[in-house]
Amino acid sequence: MNVIDFNEEEEQIKKDIERARQNMNEVEDLSDFDDKKKDKKQSASKKSKETEEDEPITKESLGKEVLSVIINVLICFAVVFLITHFIGQRTVVSGSSMEDTLSDGNNLIVDKISYRFHDPERFDVVVFPYQYEEDTYYIKRIIGLPGEVVRIDTDGVIYINDEPLAETYGTETILNSGLAANEILLGPDEYFVLGDNRNNSTDSRFEQVGNIDGDDIVGKAWVRVYPFNEFGLVDNIE
Repeated sequence: MNVIDFNEEEEQIKKDIERARQNMNEVEDLSDFDDKKKDKKQSASKKSKETEEDEPITKESLGKEVLSVIINVLICFAVVFLITHFIGQRTVVSGSSMEDTLSDGNNLIVDKISYRFHDPERFDVVVFPYQYEEDTYYIKRIIGLPGEVVRIDTDGVIYINDEPLAETYGTETILNSGLAANEILLGPDEYFVLGDNRNNSTDSRFEQVGNIDGDDIVGKAWVRVYPFNEFGLVDNIE
């Protein structure tokens, strides 16, 4: 008669159960490893696709970028050129010949387009080149118009076609009539100009300036932009 030892049998069953659990854990670990492996593969595949989707930098694309920049710069230069040559430009007053209207250091915007549509008018403040010095410009006020006869008598009174000119721009009585002591007949496109600071101005009374050709007038002083507290239209300055 065989005697069954239940204790040994129970121990053997426990060992079998423990071994089965270990096997299950190993299977789960392998499953997790496979999942992680799949995730890594998917991530790598996604990055690869993103890399493929990004357009690589080539000589052709770089050339297009450079060309685009050059075109934009050229457009900017063209706009600036058109504005400064045909519309308006900034200029700085140098000297005191236009006081009390304009002072040394005033910054102005010169209107270069208006005179393309109409002729300069009396009392306009205009800018024109000084004929004896390159890149030097004068700013004066128009007094005489084309076809008129200008004269300044010994009392400093300005006459236009033998009629006294009513004006209040001069800061003081003219002491030196210069060439205008005798009658000056202006040509079909000539203008007689004076500085508002009459006794401290080189203008049409003197040979180095003389009468101004209309074609030489750069434009009309339009706006004073500096000093900021004196900002305003030049025509409105009293």
